[in-house]
Amino acid sequence: MERLVERLEKAVERLETVCQGPGMCGDGSSKGVAQYVQAFDALLAGPVAEYIKISKEVGGDVQKHAEMVHAGLMSERALLVTASQHQQPTENAFSLLLKPISEQIQVVQNFREKNRGSKLFNHLSAVSESIPALGWVAMAPKPGPYVKEMTDAAMFYTNRILKEYKDVDKKQVDWVKAYLSIWTELQAYIKEYHTTGLTWSKTGPVATEGAKSPSTPAAGAAPPPPGPPPPPAPAPTSSSTDDSASRSALFAQINRGEGITSGLRHVSDDMKTHKNPALKNQGGPVRSGPKPFTAPKPACNANPSQKTSPKAPALLQLEGKKWRVENQENATNLVISDTELKQVAYVFKCTNSTLQIKGKINSITLDNCKKLGLVFDDVVGIVEIINSRDIKVQVMGKVPTISINKTDGCHVYLSKNSLDCEIVSAKSSEMNVLIPTEGGDFTEFPVPEQFKTVWNGQKLVTTVTEIAG
Repeated sequence: MERLVERLEKAVERLETVCQGPGMCGDGSSKGVAQYVQAFDALLAGPVAEYIKISKEVGGDVQKHAEMVHAGLMSERALLVTASQHQQPTENAFSLLLKPISEQIQVVQNFREKNRGSKLFNHLSAVSESIPALGWVAMAPKPGPYVKEMTDAAMFYTNRILKEYKDVDKKQVDWVKAYLSIWTELQAYIKEYHTTGLTWSKTGPVATEGAKSPSTPAAGAAPPPPGPPPPPAPAPTSSSTDDSASRSALFAQINRGEGITSGLRHVSDDMKTHKNPALKNQGGPVRSGPKPFTAPKPACNANPSQKTSPKAPALLQLEGKKWRVENQENATNLVISDTELKQVAYVFKCTNSTLQIKGKINSITLDNCKKLGLVFDDVVGIVEIINSRDIKVQVMGKVPTISINKTDGCHVYLSKNSLDCEIVSAKSSEMNVLIPTEGGDFTEFPVPEQFKTVWNGQKLVTTVTEIAG
């Protein structure tokens, strides 16, 4: 913790020197500071300062987390200063410039992971889920929508905070408003100054990893240790110089018109193989034309055995935000319990198995599965069933939409809380929805598979067709 505080203090010193004075960075009167840097300083002096102030009042882990967020914002300001004084760098150089921001994002997220037992865990989660918004500088051509997406990721936890403290502690409610206002104001700032990506200077030297050094006296300090790789940067225009030269040379050749054939060598009759068959046997094998089509049965018989002989490994693991459940066979006790709202589950090529997903999750996809049973609590998005057979799905909580596509044999058991679920189907058969009764049993209702479409003079009208017998 002491090392973290030292790094924060060094970052403050660098920022104050960049601002040409020990005062607030919002001092727009500093000579030579770009307008969009001054606007960012106003954001630091406004919503960010309010968030820091209330976080100190809340104290504890929230205060420590806020200091880390502040350090990340100051790293971003340093990059904005660099961009205002330099031309756009190469992709590799830009990645190095992004490292301090990427590192600080990781610091914020690691703090949440190390403090899962904190009483203020919802606060830490709201910040951790949305802090990647600092990566907007690398998200061309839509940095604004990217920040909006990251802000939405925090809403689940901020709503929890509001629900818990709404009539109990006004300070917690003010904290939520102050924190969310940072990202709201940042979106407005991006829309005005960096609509399609980080704005670089049209003059000055091309930015490099050490571009900060000559631009400000304070940049002599060693940069922080490198963090994880930053988001992919936009492809720089300068890296395409060689390709442009090659294309120019090619077009120059084409534009020669009839003269383009002047360099070709004349082939006399005695050099042509169709007039001299003896030449065909000289100089090795002669290229032949395409072979006539033949039925590919031998190849088809061989390839599947080669592909299926090494059996794909069974998976049940979390990668980032995605739970991967793949190639499970005869597994009747698969369980996913440690879930979060932003996570999704992708179930692929599972056979004769059952899977239970506990808690609330964003979405579930079943793809290429056979004889699979799925039981889940709550899904806030959609459950998709694609290219599958003999599937049984049971909803214990709520789900807004279930999509069935190219699937034969699908039974959906709804709970009392999920009766308003929309079921969308296409190219599927043998679908049934089972509705719970008062006695605890289920009543089965088939999903229509046949339709009748007629022209009513203005448009096509489609209705369900029920065939008796």
